[in-house]
Amino acid sequence: MPEPLRVGVLVSGTGSNLQALIDACRAGAIPAEVVLVISNVPKAFALERARAGGIPAVVVDHRAHSTRAAFEAALKEALDAHRVQLICLAGFLRILSAEFVATFAGRIMNIHPALLPAFGGKGMYGERVHRAVLASGARESGCTVHFVTAEPDGGPIITRATVPVEAQDTPATLAARVAREEHRLYPLAVRWFAEGRFRLEGDRVAILSPEGAAFASEPR
Repeated sequence: MPEPLRVGVLVSGTGSNLQALIDACRAGAIPAEVVLVISNVPKAFALERARAGGIPAVVVDHRAHSTRAAFEAALKEALDAHRVQLICLAGFLRILSAEFVATFAGRIMNIHPALLPAFGGKGMYGERVHRAVLASGARESGCTVHFVTAEPDGGPIITRATVPVEAQDTPATLAARVAREEHRLYPLAVRWFAEGRFRLEGDRVAILSPEGAAFASEPR
């Protein structure tokens, strides 16, 4: 029986998507194991989630490094030491360099709390996204899992989930509705990766059925 996929999760905040991944792995829903959690924020609650689950929790504080290259070298050292095969960004509020992304090309995923390519890019995270969605008058929002490239929120889309925007919504109520879909969708995308069911075709991701046929693809 093959070994579980070794997943490393990069976080900056509370880590609710991290918890969803941990829970799905331990329930057997994903043939994977979260083997490392790294935060650039020393007091991030996500680190407590990792420790509670017996998962190595490492702080790589960007403020303790004089350059982004030094910060990313420390990230890479920790990831390599734990033999991480897939990196999942889960509320990680640092933009990774083109060099770092190229080192792990096709092996870094992110989840974004909107329907990319709308409401993405530099500075669009957390409550800012939901405020922008509400201000736009959009009737739908949702979340997107995508591969990470040097362009913030610009990598090939893996899958998306849609939720309605209600007339009475606040950023908090919309965020809660989107988060429920995030916690379902991210483990699903990791499962597909672990099962070898992705095929990158330029800026598109083909998702293969268990029989090997492509059944879905999301354009940028």
